[in-house]
Amino acid sequence: MRAERNTIYFMTMLLMMSTILISGCTGNEIGEGRAVKSGDTVQVDYTGKLENGTVFDTSIEEVAKKAGIYDARREYIPLNFTVGSGQVIEGFDEGLIGMKEGEEKKLTIPPEKAYGEYNESWVQAVPLENLNMSEKPEVGQVYIIYGGYFKVIAVNETHVTFDPNPGLAGKTLVFDIKLVSIR
Repeated sequence: MRAERNTIYFMTMLLMMSTILISGCTGNEIGEGRAVKSGDTVQVDYTGKLENGTVFDTSIEEVAKKAGIYDARREYIPLNFTVGSGQVIEGFDEGLIGMKEGEEKKLTIPPEKAYGEYNESWVQAVPLENLNMSEKPEVGQVYIIYGGYFKVIAVNETHVTFDPNPGLAGKTLVFDIKLVSIR
């Protein structure tokens, strides 16, 4: 009688475990059908382009070489970040939600979900005498002032014009992405 009860108990447990494993309801959300949600750490291969097709960034070495933006000092590997943590632009974060491992997608991100609109009022001409610099700045140089990036866009005999707008401000960005992994 006792052996029979143990057998029934064992068979019941075996049947329950089989049902759980087959249904995928193990409490562990790792698996082929799992979709990205906020808080997940992901790895993504990407190519960022402007609307005209100009590649401005990529995690893929061959693409960088073909686009003429290859940098030998850089390691070309998938981007690793936590979704929803503010580590990437808002539109990139939002575009990953719901994707599954191995899935590919094209994201078109408007300026307000990327680097914002270009703000002309931020551009400032500063008298050279106020800068206290030993050498006159050159157009294209970037200075870090109080944690912000200020690009020199014009220089004359009396003033330097700085532009603190991000380089991609006001631009719609297009990303070809592939979700490599979810953790």
